[in-house]
Amino acid sequence: MAGTGDRIREIREARGMTQDQLADKSDISKGFLSDVENDKRNISSENLLKVANVLGASVDYLLRGETRGARREEVVIPPELSEVAEELNLSYAETLELLEAHRSVVARRSSKGAKRFTADDWKQLYRAIKSVFG
Repeated sequence: MAGTGDRIREIREARGMTQDQLADKSDISKGFLSDVENDKRNISSENLLKVANVLGASVDYLLRGETRGARREEVVIPPELSEVAEELNLSYAETLELLEAHRSVVARRSSKGAKRFTADDWKQLYRAIKSVFG
């Protein structure tokens, strides 16, 4: 049965990337990536998120290999976030990560009286995430 490392390797190879390239772009060592791909080491959630973003894959797929039956919602990026993403030169994956972080925070709060995020709000959220996760 395919594991997380197998799925990382499969997508990396399908994207024509070497382990060196993926490790460099994910800010992890090649040796560690090799160990993960060969099921010798487990990967932390932080490093898995970095790898998923570089590969353009979902963490859910990398962890469980599930794509079938998953209902996909249409992704709607608010114009303010789109503006900030362009200004900060964020990748699509980084933009989606920021949107998901916002949704996670909002889901834990009452939506009653929730204000629409401004471009400055999106920038502040981005900076806060970067300060924690690098």
